[in-house]
Amino acid sequence: MDHTEPIDQLISTLTRLPGIGERTASRLAFFILDEPDRLAEELSEALTAVKDEVGFCERCCNLTGEPLCSICRSTDRDHSTICVVADTPDLRAIETTGEYQGAYHVLHGIISPLEGVGPDDLRMGELLERLESAEANGGEAVEEVIVATSPSVDGEATSLYLSKAINPLDVEVSRIASGVPIGGNLEHTDKSTLSRALSERREL
Repeated sequence: MDHTEPIDQLISTLTRLPGIGERTASRLAFFILDEPDRLAEELSEALTAVKDEVGFCERCCNLTGEPLCSICRSTDRDHSTICVVADTPDLRAIETTGEYQGAYHVLHGIISPLEGVGPDDLRMGELLERLESAEANGGEAVEEVIVATSPSVDGEATSLYLSKAINPLDVEVSRIASGVPIGGNLEHTDKSTLSRALSERREL
């Protein structure tokens, strides 16, 4: 059975991915094994590239392979409005709605006292720098910040902290509406609910 050990190792590695149980991991492993060698090579190249080449956007902290992400580089976006999200999957979820055409800022987490995560552990300093300096926002002054953290206890705590930090800067702060269910995650929210949450945002 020595020849099966690489398969066992692949299955074991795949089960470490979120949402992948042993049965799914086994099916994926044998699918990769049955496909032409090029698939395994492409997977290997893609995994290596994403670890070696992806970093933070210099402006909004989105994940990107360039100094500035495609949204920050776009001249068609309204850079006077910034939507603050917890992480890149939330950004991508909002983008699928087609409702929002402004800029973003990615915190890479939310304030969570129980897990020892405070404001200094997030990308809040970069956000405040953008609000204080038009140059840091690509030369355009910020008029509104939309806080789009999930409506969990920690998400609301993050929203409240941001509101208090931003209000002295004379920038309007709004919160996405409660179309997103309490305790839900933006990443798993359907397009119509996200679209309504953005269009019915309220001032904090």
